[in-house]
Amino acid sequence: MPVISAPRVVAGGQVLRPGAVVVEGDRIAEVLPGRPPAGRDHLSLEHGVLIPGLVDLQVNGFAGVDLAGADPAGWASVARAVAATGVTSFLPTLITAPIEALAAGLARARAARAREDLSAREDLGARILGVHLEGPFLSPARRGAHDPRAMLDPAPEAVERLLDAGEGILALMTLAPEREGAVEAVARLVGAGVVVSVGHSDARAAEVATAVDAGARMVTHLFNTQRGLHHREPGVAGQGLADPRLTLGLIADLEHVHPLVCRMAMAAAPGRVALVTDATAAAGMPPGRYRLGGEMVELSQQGPPLRADGTLAGSALRLDRAVANVAGLGVGLADAVAAATRVPADLLGRTDLGRLAPGALADLAWLDDDLRALATWVGGIPAGPASPQG
Repeated sequence: MPVISAPRVVAGGQVLRPGAVVVEGDRIAEVLPGRPPAGRDHLSLEHGVLIPGLVDLQVNGFAGVDLAGADPAGWASVARAVAATGVTSFLPTLITAPIEALAAGLARARAARAREDLSAREDLGARILGVHLEGPFLSPARRGAHDPRAMLDPAPEAVERLLDAGEGILALMTLAPEREGAVEAVARLVGAGVVVSVGHSDARAAEVATAVDAGARMVTHLFNTQRGLHHREPGVAGQGLADPRLTLGLIADLEHVHPLVCRMAMAAAPGRVALVTDATAAAGMPPGRYRLGGEMVELSQQGPPLRADGTLAGSALRLDRAVANVAGLGVGLADAVAAATRVPADLLGRTDLGRLAPGALADLAWLDDDLRALATWVGGIPAGPASPQG
């Protein structure tokens, strides 16, 4: 399968109609306008769109598995399940819990990544890029579905304990910059190579700006569980929209954030919105009861999962559906795809991901005309659902 062509190929910020990708080993060698001649090594996709593999910065679980307490089989199951939605790389996410529980979760994630065999052709899943710790340095005033009893200030000893436990695997941490010691914690985390995001925060815009000055580079799920935009106090959301240094995570299930506001965010911060799922064990499952961070949540016939008190508790969103939702709001296809590929990859410093370009990893997703994933390749190898063969 050295060449894959499709009626539409999203590459270089534009849509080729048609286009083709030349694969050599696990890398992209060339992107071509038009269709190359038919041949034994040419996989011609007759409909749909070929895009870079999707990159999800926030996955708590999927397909019935809550990563907070998953065993090795559960970790592998989540990696395969998200690959079936076009995701080729992701950050498993652990929400607020006691420090020792988070340290144990980081150890399990490290072991799961060590078990990845991206050369295997059976049961291949999305690659684990690292872990997103969403807590415990959050604000009880904006706790959402998190346990406020486990929230605490980012004292140096707590930060160092998580850095030690997360060595080589901790990639992203969400914290509330108004907590005592938070600015110093941001600088320490960034110095250790961790991307810092502002979230679950009641901070004012000036406090967010101070954290950004210290190195914070993201806002976690814009508008959700944070001080919102007010014309006299921009809050977390307003600073995020206005500050060009910040990437904005957005749960575009059209439930967490109103469609009109999703469209406004995309227009206000072009090239800075990273679509995320915040998926839980309920994603890809029928209505029922599932776990998020060990706590029970309910998924009904409509809407996202809820705690017993009615609080939103993550989502059941697929990232390909997030792309389709945003494109359905009138956002151009190339921009909608970039928000789930290049933008999150660049935030993590992974310029070899999230794009169809020479030298990038051959992580690809084939979507149908409704932008639902049909096939996925990780490093040029079919993953997730059964993929067409060349």
